[in-house]
Amino acid sequence: MSNSNFYIVGKHSVIEALKNPNRKVIKLFLTEESKKTIHRENNKVNLLKDIKVYFKTKKELDKYCKNENILHQGYVAEIEKLEDLNLKEFIKIKKHKTLLCLQGVTDPRNIGSIIRSALAFKIDGIIVKERHYPETSKAMYKASSGSIEYMNIFKVSNINTTLKFLREKNFWVYGFDSHANKDFSEVEWKGDNVLLFGSEGFGLNEKTEKYIDYFVKIKINKDLESLNISNSASIVFFHINKVKKNVD
Repeated sequence: MSNSNFYIVGKHSVIEALKNPNRKVIKLFLTEESKKTIHRENNKVNLLKDIKVYFKTKKELDKYCKNENILHQGYVAEIEKLEDLNLKEFIKIKKHKTLLCLQGVTDPRNIGSIIRSALAFKIDGIIVKERHYPETSKAMYKASSGSIEYMNIFKVSNINTTLKFLREKNFWVYGFDSHANKDFSEVEWKGDNVLLFGSEGFGLNEKTEKYIDYFVKIKINKDLESLNISNSASIVFFHINKVKKNVD
């Protein structure tokens, strides 16, 4: 296996990778039952055409998930990394964009869940620090349930430099902080916006504050300290998508 190849597991992760014309699937490891399921649920197209398919028992596939506490469901694939996307080129394409920026968020399952919610509620892209992004994580792919194949993900070397650039391109940067005074639902969410989320343990980096236009929060029950970041992101994405629909 080359350095640009890695394994993913799980029904939705593997099937959506097969459907993505930009994704190269090198090898596919299936049980006999999972092969039947692919053909039965995708009978209008042969997803296995020109793919090297190897049939294995569930026990044989278990080795691909060893010590990772995830289920393969009878589906394992060796795939190539997607070509990196260019943020500077992307922002020229569409007006009124909403981008998510993750700072210090490293848990693969959280990132996968966030990607899934971002796609569901039409977030235009996700900015991540290249060094912190678990690009080949099976857990992230499984948690994204195939959504990662359709989400624009921009890997950058420096978050602060990227935010500075986006502000120069007329983006408003909103930093989510539980200590902020303003609730995010009070914002009109017009124009181009960046939603900046920090890590659950440490929040936003102090050095990033000068690149933030507004600090906002999600008002929750005062008896609860905080929400999981993927839950917080879902709430924000849902609201902004609803607001944008009403504006359009």
